[in-house]
Amino acid sequence: VQLQASGGGLVQAGGSLRLSCAASGRTFIWNIMGWFRQAPGKEREFVAAIAGLGRGITYYEDSVKGRFTISRDNAENTVYLQMNSLKPEDTAVYYCAQKGLSGTYDDVNSYDHWGQGTLVTVSS
Repeated sequence: VQLQASGGGLVQAGGSLRLSCAASGRTFIWNIMGWFRQAPGKEREFVAAIAGLGRGITYYEDSVKGRFTISRDNAENTVYLQMNSLKPEDTAVYYCAQKGLSGTYDDVNSYDHWGQGTLVTVSS
């Protein structure tokens, strides 16, 4: 499985960005897909996740609820993260990942495959 994240950039506070993550591999539709982020000097943290098999179940970290939306297009093997009302504290490298068979959706150790990351910078 290979994951390719894109869509990061520089945006002013209050602005929006849409991240994309293109996945290769036949298991895409089965697996939970997640977005994580890592700010300078901090540990990688959970942002959002979406269940597989078209169930539409989503999970969000509290600080992004109501601002970020995760979605997926199984036909295109792509997962998205729409980020609205961005804040300077959202500045980080954002990673998409594919979850393995065990562990919880918000645990970085539950994910087997990772994209290369895309930088999001929010200016105040």
